[in-house]
Amino acid sequence: MDLLTPDSGLLFWMTVVFLLVFLILLKWGFPVIIKMVNERKGYIDDSLRKAHEANEKLANIQKEGESILQEAREKQAQILKEAADTRDKIVEQAQEKARDEGARLLGEAKAQIETEKQNAIRDIRSQVATLSVEVAGKVLRQKLSTNQEQMELINRLLDEVSAEKQESDK
Repeated sequence: MDLLTPDSGLLFWMTVVFLLVFLILLKWGFPVIIKMVNERKGYIDDSLRKAHEANEKLANIQKEGESILQEAREKQAQILKEAADTRDKIVEQAQEKARDEGARLLGEAKAQIETEKQNAIRDIRSQVATLSVEVAGKVLRQKLSTNQEQMELINRLLDEVSAEKQESDK
């Protein structure tokens, strides 16, 4: 039973040593330990603050990246729209120029056709007049082979001309 119940002298000295160690730790050990714990706590708090700031910066960078990407998409859409508008304008101008050129060529062709038509009509009239004179000459030579027939034709033509003139005077 001596093992379970310590002697009073031993208990006294153990208490004195315990108090002495406790006072030494209280004077020099605990402040150093508390200082190290506080420094570690400060380092951890600082690291957490820096991590939080880094997360905020990362979030801001992501937002900026998204806004830059969105702006780039908008500019791309705008450039594509401007390119399409320019293409449409160029196509429209080319079509208009083609229509104008077609109208001009059509007008020139119509004018050339009209000129050629008039020339052909003149040639035909000239040929018809020449043929008519030749045919009339041949017919008259055959019909008016005598002087008396020629005088009768002349009188009859003069009568017709004077009758036409009287009708036109009325």
